[in-house]
Amino acid sequence: MVLTPEVVDAVSPLPVLAAGGIGSGEQIAAGLALGAQGVWLGSIWLTTTEAELHSRALTAKLLAAGSGDTVRSRALTGKPARQLRTEWTDAWEDPAGPGPLPMPLQGLLVAEAVSRIQKYEVDPLLGTPVGQIVGRMNSERSVRQVVDELTRGFEKAVDRIDRIAGRSAS
Repeated sequence: MVLTPEVVDAVSPLPVLAAGGIGSGEQIAAGLALGAQGVWLGSIWLTTTEAELHSRALTAKLLAAGSGDTVRSRALTGKPARQLRTEWTDAWEDPAGPGPLPMPLQGLLVAEAVSRIQKYEVDPLLGTPVGQIVGRMNSERSVRQVVDELTRGFEKAVDRIDRIAGRSAS
């Protein structure tokens, strides 16, 4: 939210999609109010019934996680990305270790290990890229339910702004 107006001003008249930490209708409204022409929703879809994580254990970990259970790490690809904190991310970030390789070498190095961790659902190592919005992902829902909730939250936020501005909803 801090960067959205800066980016909008810097690239005007090009359109901007606000992204990062957006997982509610109120946050969508905020992104648009800050000048973005749209928003990018990512993590919120990971715990939908239609998501293809292929791992009940990973879905359960995501549903149990709070916003403080993520870390910015280069452990999967070599590129910094926010992801679920695990013993895997901790080991790669340990100053006593060799540290991750630059992209794309890290991804090539760990691809088979990550595949096996996922296949065998090795709980202490099992993770995925996910944003801090994971703290709001508390139940498995259908995409339709998520979209309905996003719509209701957006309408609620717009109505709130209309009341603050002294306009009545028609």
